[in-house]
Amino acid sequence: MQEDLVYKLALKEADGVGGVLFRHLVSYFGSAKEVLEAPAGQLQKVQGVGKGNLKKIQKATEYLPSAEKLLKDSEKKGYRIISFTDEAYPLRFKGLYDAPPLLFVSGNSDLNSARTIGIVGTRKATDYGKEITEEIVAGLKAQNVCVVSGLAYGIDIAAHKAAVKNGLSTIAVMAGGLDQIYPAAHRKYVGDIIQNGALVSENRNDNVPVGPQFIARNRIIAALSDVTIIVESAARGGGLVTAEYANNYHREVYAVPGNINQTYSEGPNNLIKRNKAKIFTSVKAMIKDMNWEFDEQKSEVLRKAELDLTQLTDDESKILALLRDKGECLIDDLSFESNIPLNKLASLLLNLEFQEAVKALPGKKFKLK
Repeated sequence: MQEDLVYKLALKEADGVGGVLFRHLVSYFGSAKEVLEAPAGQLQKVQGVGKGNLKKIQKATEYLPSAEKLLKDSEKKGYRIISFTDEAYPLRFKGLYDAPPLLFVSGNSDLNSARTIGIVGTRKATDYGKEITEEIVAGLKAQNVCVVSGLAYGIDIAAHKAAVKNGLSTIAVMAGGLDQIYPAAHRKYVGDIIQNGALVSENRNDNVPVGPQFIARNRIIAALSDVTIIVESAARGGGLVTAEYANNYHREVYAVPGNINQTYSEGPNNLIKRNKAKIFTSVKAMIKDMNWEFDEQKSEVLRKAELDLTQLTDDESKILALLRDKGECLIDDLSFESNIPLNKLASLLLNLEFQEAVKALPGKKFKLK
């Protein structure tokens, strides 16, 4: 396993191999080692491999020594490297076209908390924005929600600090590598964050963050979050990029409305105006919208099904079993886990809804009734 991880790290370093092609290659050949050892003719059979990047892929073996060094460095520092083929890989990433193939993780979070919320906004947060952020996080304590943000100044760090204060797990997604805490002033918060959460990056440990990586970081925040809240933002800002990704991933987006005369209310107000976000009015209302009330009771239909499985088809039984084990689940994840095509799955879920076995939730999620 460690050997294949070295090959994955080497493949990731190859020019012209982005996340989509990386996954296509490894899925097609079965392992990164086989990718690097494959002849040109076989490589060209993979979607996305052309003359322009073929030689670059073949030269990935040149990165094996540095990949071994990176793995040893990560092990020494206690960092985990999670591949898209690992069980620990975030289930929320399944089915996303631009999901990172590898993640570097420092901390104790398993990245698969039952409920997650992304809270982002301007680096120049007002007192109002910070107070709202703290109120949102405190209000979610009973739901044991994991708070996801980007460790930046302003709203981001307010969200992380509020999570720590309230004993909630929090995930800080890094634009650069795990060794490159940015901004450096927030290094003092890292110990508390990883105690019950994690730092996460898709970049090698020594990677110094540059502009495009902050945009890429925002997509990971959105992908890890069941719901994203934009607290404050100017008309253009990173928080709005995160909201756009969340919408593209069919996740729920909320925006905190603000004074129309304030610069950092313009972004959230515009999201609401353009129907790109629901208006945030209270934690209680959002919890109701998201169906996050505690419900530990197993569905009556499922109990009957367990007693007499002949009432259900094999596919229906498979769907109910997955929802029993996972709780709330995106339809894309259900399709991936059950190996049932999306068009067929949608029909089965509709039938199970009619039987009052499952309940549809916002954001194309489902759970047992």
